[in-house]
Amino acid sequence: MKLDENLSPLQFAGDALWLLDQRALPAEERWLRLERYEEVAAAIRDLTVRGAPAIGCAAAYAIALGARQLARGEAIAMTSVYSELAATRPTAVNLFWALERMRGAVQGPDALLAEARAIQAEDIRACRALGALGAPLLPDGGILTHCNAGALATGGYGTALGVIRAAHGRGRKLHVFADETRPVLQGARLTAFELLRSGIDVTLICDGMAAHLMARGEIRSVIVGADRIAANGDVANKIGTYGVAIAAAAHGLPFFVAAPWSTVDLATPDGTAIPIEERSADEVTDHGGRRLAPVGVKVRNPAFDVTPNRYVSAIVTERGIARASFDASLRAMA
Repeated sequence: MKLDENLSPLQFAGDALWLLDQRALPAEERWLRLERYEEVAAAIRDLTVRGAPAIGCAAAYAIALGARQLARGEAIAMTSVYSELAATRPTAVNLFWALERMRGAVQGPDALLAEARAIQAEDIRACRALGALGAPLLPDGGILTHCNAGALATGGYGTALGVIRAAHGRGRKLHVFADETRPVLQGARLTAFELLRSGIDVTLICDGMAAHLMARGEIRSVIVGADRIAANGDVANKIGTYGVAIAAAAHGLPFFVAAPWSTVDLATPDGTAIPIEERSADEVTDHGGRRLAPVGVKVRNPAFDVTPNRYVSAIVTERGIARASFDASLRAMA
């Protein structure tokens, strides 16, 4: 299995879901063949597949695999399949959106697989559409992105990086600065990998460097993805995004968010109601199999933070571009 033109990180072929193991990038392009829903649930938990839209796509395929296991006579209940998948990543609302859509689909292994394929195809179309809508927003020059909101985080093509790819395709003069994104380095490992592969000019920086480069005029705008967008426009994204937004505001720079409509959660009134996942301490204390911190030190590892809507210049979805007041503009899109 190889990455296709959309850089899709998941593909269903034969009787299995193939996942690009994002833990191995950029050193190795390793694909895993998964035939059971439990394997997909584990892959979501351990970041083999990550990014809210990609998680939703993977969960949909896991439901189809669970239905196949049931049809083969395995002693499983589909209610348990849904419950196990729902418990994997609490912040990413696309996960729950995809599970609800699969619940409402025609049941049976073939019908559920067709629905999962449709979810992935629609996500790719949404990313391309929001990329085209968002491209004119970006000023020429340096643009900062945090974490990985590219093709690897979606069904294919990307959200924040989809906007950058669309702008690049129109001949825009952009230079991307990619935060390394501690603690598991999605920016260093994945964003840099994607942009280099797409022929887009990219410079990797440590997370603490962004404000310095903003002050020097080297960064002129910021664009990020999202794992959940509340009804009032508060945005949950990878930890560190809030600080980037504050720095952008201090320097008078636009801060854009790009995400498919499935990331918008109108049932969540504001960011205080978004559940924030806390992950294992060893993601902070260890790297590459080596212990970096002293044994016994206390660790906090929230995977996400919430950027208040007052720091958000615009939210780009395939349905259009929302601006303040976000309560009104997002509901108008619904």
